Amino acid sequence: MRLIYTVSQLTKALKEIITSIGEVWVEGEVSNFRQPYTGHVYFTLKDEGSQIQCVIFKPLSLKMSFLPKDGMKVLVHGKLTVYEKGGYYEIRVDRVIPYGLGELQMALEALKRKLAAEGLFDAAHKKPLPKFPRKIGVVTSATGAAIRDIIRVISRRFPHVHILLHPVTVQGENAAKEIAEAIDTLNRIGDIDLLIVGRGGGSIEDLWAFNEEIVARSIFRSRIPVISAVGHEIDYTIADLVADVRAPTPSAAAEIAVPNAESLKEQINHLTARLIRTMRMRLEVEKERLEKLAAKVSPERGLDMVREMQQRVDVCYMRLTDLMRVRVEREKGRVNGLTLRLRGVSPLRAIRERWAELNELAGRLRSAASAIISLRRAELQKLAARLDALSPLAVLKRGYALCTDLKGRPVTRPDQVEVGDEVLVRFHEGGLRCLVTGKSDGGEDNV
Repeated sequence: MRLIYTVSQLTKALKEIITSIGEVWVEGEVSNFRQPYTGHVYFTLKDEGSQIQCVIFKPLSLKMSFLPKDGMKVLVHGKLTVYEKGGYYEIRVDRVIPYGLGELQMALEALKRKLAAEGLFDAAHKKPLPKFPRKIGVVTSATGAAIRDIIRVISRRFPHVHILLHPVTVQGENAAKEIAEAIDTLNRIGDIDLLIVGRGGGSIEDLWAFNEEIVARSIFRSRIPVISAVGHEIDYTIADLVADVRAPTPSAAAEIAVPNAESLKEQINHLTARLIRTMRMRLEVEKERLEKLAAKVSPERGLDMVREMQQRVDVCYMRLTDLMRVRVEREKGRVNGLTLRLRGVSPLRAIRERWAELNELAGRLRSAASAIISLRRAELQKLAARLDALSPLAVLKRGYALCTDLKGRPVTRPDQVEVGDEVLVRFHEGGLRCLVTGKSDGGEDNV
């Protein structure tokens, strides 16, 4: 039995076979280039014997730094597939390289895969940049615009930083070796906080030194954090991938390397103002708290507390005395009753023994009472000592005086009295009744 396909079935079968080939690199000449309103790019890739259709979809075409033109020889990379509606196979392109750079680009991709497999691009190896570097080493050309841009930006943003230039050739046969050796040399110096490695923009051939393996490995082993500043916006060099931070241009690297001194000054001023406000608020709170405590512990209040504690001790002593009297009277009554009972049988020896026990009990009661009184007296002395330490009377004893008006209210500021008012000045012993003849603002020479 013959197997018969429909056109769609055959096209799908061919698509499965062709798609299984996967991604391919193809070289050829561009013809019939067109880009309709959709933004997709269509062109034919041909050689002397055949041709194949190519398409670059809009999202990829917008990101590409290079798009081909009719007549150009190029190297394209993409996925081979079948366009079912048209019934032809095509390449869905994701990369286009001018033909002369094809081998160079493939070598670069191979090196990227090798270094990535070794972990040179891993984020775990990225070192943090210092916030306030004191010395920055720069590896670039001494005559290029890159070093001038770096010095200009750093001098404007953070002028006290020392810049140490290690001049190198940034393109050409020996450039990669010079760059790698410069990075190693600056690491040996010992007092450099940050490295900027790069150059201004250029073609892929101009920037190729920063794609060399020797440069990548010198950046990776650098103990000093490295900013890669190769002047290009779209394509990344291998130096960008290995460096701790990548900057699109040397000027941007200088912006990243140092803080803005003016912004720091503004932040410091803002924080200083906040600290002063907080301290003032705290002082006001503590002043109010101190005034409340001072009002509670006035001389009169301190004496009242001492007298109150003395009264409490007296009450405890009297209660204890009454309890002892009652207990003694009760024991005497019991002894008298026993004595009367014993007299009936005249047990003189038992009476003497009982009497001795009574005397012993009375002695124990007296000892207990004395111990309790001594304990209470010691507690009173401790409380009196604490009150004395808090009492303004202790302050008066050190040579200070307490000023009150005639009603006994404390006078702590000049604006509480008027010239001609009488005030009472109390010392540790005795006091004075004084007439206010003048005021001062607190200075010793103005009293």
